[in-house]
Amino acid sequence: MGVVGLGDMGSGLARNLIAGGFEVTGFDLDAGRMAEFEALGGRPANAAAGVGAASDVVFVMVMNGDQARSVIFDEGLVSTMSAGGAILMTATIHAAEMRAIAADLAGSGLEIVDSPVSGGHAGAQGGTLTMMAAGSDEALAVCGPAMEAVGGTIHRVGTEPGQGQTVKACLQSLIGSIFSATFEASVLAAKAGVDADALHRVVSTSAAGCAIADNALARIIDGQFEKTGSHIATMHKDLTIALDLAREMGVPLFTASTAMQLFQAGITRHPTGDNWVVTRILEDIVGAELRRG
Repeated sequence: MGVVGLGDMGSGLARNLIAGGFEVTGFDLDAGRMAEFEALGGRPANAAAGVGAASDVVFVMVMNGDQARSVIFDEGLVSTMSAGGAILMTATIHAAEMRAIAADLAGSGLEIVDSPVSGGHAGAQGGTLTMMAAGSDEALAVCGPAMEAVGGTIHRVGTEPGQGQTVKACLQSLIGSIFSATFEASVLAAKAGVDADALHRVVSTSAAGCAIADNALARIIDGQFEKTGSHIATMHKDLTIALDLAREMGVPLFTASTAMQLFQAGITRHPTGDNWVVTRILEDIVGAELRRG
């Protein structure tokens, strides 16, 4: 078993695969992540090709489509994996990029499953991810045990690569919109003098309460805007993918477009922050912030 990309998400994949009894080979460009992976019991490789040589199934959990293509084709996985092996694309990339990767793998003897995930850092580390899997029966059979080790809920959303990424883009348009509405509500409450704990209790027990809103509001009122495992760059990228798909399909996304602009402001002003740091943009505008105590 292998994992390429050992960041907030990939490290969780590796952790749960190891806990499930798999021998896991991994690679990341960051030496610190590699050391942490080895401490978990993983076997470090010096390149993606090394992961492929040691693995029959490899998770690709990188940031974007260019990176995914590179670790597969640029003297990467395809050059060392044995026929009958499978690549699990758990990274979130453009559906068109996913289709192109699958087309270029044709004839290689390797299977591919397009399965982006949802659940964030907590889901990855806890092995409770929601997986949106698209692939052939053969590919899913090869990858099934590995997916069960890292996922809490596995949905088969299609048979063709690209269908998983399309579902993920739709999901992220919704999640980004929930985030932005939560950020705005917290600042409205702050300006109006509402108690932070009171708002959190009401939201979490109301029809508007959900894991996304509850967690975001908790982070805001505790002033936790960095190093929570949900870097703003990821949601910014995912909203870009959703809006690109919407443009391609001719679908107006009014709410997600507004969310995108808020995340653009957030990443421009606070590039090292996490998703909730967008709230600080709004707090600066109105001169009020919602904090516990």
